Amino acid sequence: MKTTILRGVALAMIVLAAPALEWATCGGGGGGGTGGMGSMGGPAMPDQTYPVPWKLIQPSDPPLREGLAVYWLPSSQAELEKSSLRFSRILTAYSQQCITMGIVDFQTSLGQKFIGDKKPPLAVLADPAGNAVARVENKDGFLKVDQVEKMVDTEIKRREDLVKQQMDAAKEKAKSGDSQGAIQLFRSVYDQKCMFPARAKDAAKELKKLGVNVADVSPAPSLDPKLNAEIQRVMRDGLKAENAAGYLEAKRIYTEAHNLDPADPVPLRYLGELYRHEIGDWDKARAVFQQILDMPSDPISRAVALHGLGKMTIHDGEFKKGLALMEESVRIYPLPLAYRNLAVYWNSEGDAAKASGYVRKALDLEPKDSYNLVFAATFMAADGHGEEALKIAKENESLLPASYNLAAIYAQAGQKDKALALLKRHFFEYERYQAVRSKEMMEARVDAVFLSIRQDPTFIALTSGADGKLDPSRPMSAGPPGSVN
Repeated sequence: MKTTILRGVALAMIVLAAPALEWATCGGGGGGGTGGMGSMGGPAMPDQTYPVPWKLIQPSDPPLREGLAVYWLPSSQAELEKSSLRFSRILTAYSQQCITMGIVDFQTSLGQKFIGDKKPPLAVLADPAGNAVARVENKDGFLKVDQVEKMVDTEIKRREDLVKQQMDAAKEKAKSGDSQGAIQLFRSVYDQKCMFPARAKDAAKELKKLGVNVADVSPAPSLDPKLNAEIQRVMRDGLKAENAAGYLEAKRIYTEAHNLDPADPVPLRYLGELYRHEIGDWDKARAVFQQILDMPSDPISRAVALHGLGKMTIHDGEFKKGLALMEESVRIYPLPLAYRNLAVYWNSEGDAAKASGYVRKALDLEPKDSYNLVFAATFMAADGHGEEALKIAKENESLLPASYNLAAIYAQAGQKDKALALLKRHFFEYERYQAVRSKEMMEARVDAVFLSIRQDPTFIALTSGADGKLDPSRPMSAGPPGSVN
């Protein structure tokens, strides 16, 4: 196993064959909606709604500053792709409580430090000093997610007992009249609000009684086993409805999941993406995404919210502000969808090197993802590799959400009728709401990939419902239009 584990296999040759990019589709390759997950569930687990925000830990990464880290040392790329550790509502919830979820290559110095004489896979719970405080060894070559969940639960409960003792001691000092001593202890509990929000909330109440004004503490998601199972069941039902284009039913179900546990940001993430990408109610999407950013939330939920706000901001003409939001999104947690749309931005700005770099990053994360492959093929077509691009387009032609970019490939290859047919499929079969359709029609009108058919009467008729927010007189290379993908 090489140190590029989690980054996928060797990059697809389609990007390596296109060193100079001139134009890019505005569609982002499809893959929006469904909570911003895209292909993260994978073909084997299409109904999973709680992917754990695992991030590759590089030797050059700075050490932890606070909290704990779960380090997963997989045995191979195959295990990484198939392991039950990929999905867990419990681990996802802990990731918003100052517990980093990291993947470590066991061949690195950090990996060797933790693995010792054991064999991978292995999971280690470590403190900021890099000391292992707990570990789970594999049984018959496999790790199970419930083993890792139990490891974290046990350590958190042990530490919470110590915090409770601090609370009890603080209350005793308050009763005895030692206000300053009580304040000091209550403050030490309050300062641990990231990992122990319930205890910190109690400490805040006590501090206010003693005249110390502190901010309120937001609750953490409930990990009650029955509620945990129920929310996951409801979320699967919501995802099933969304994938079947039952968007209003999905909205109802995601709202039900949110009401079951308002402190869980994941149902809000799915709801926000549904509003943004599928229904086109951007006012509601903005409100939901802002709600996620205003509460403790896991890295994926924050990244999806920032990306969504960035895309809508760009479409509204605030290009630099939207760019900053998308850059913050991938800093918090890299998603293929965000990388694709950053490629759109920089290619629209005429910076081929940056655009190509982001295409590579998207493929590096998910080298087999159809949305990534189709998106990269639009760059290939623009760079004169039409035959290779058409081959990818034909292999993925049944992918309805990618119809816009498939149309872009055919348009650049000079196949006007096929491009127009796919655009029609995109606008009137894939899109169900005029609020979304009108934005995408406007994007098509200013997208350089459709330059060859822009004056065609059929194209003009297909895009007649364009919302007009983007400036069709502004060259694509001078600045990026938005995208609802």
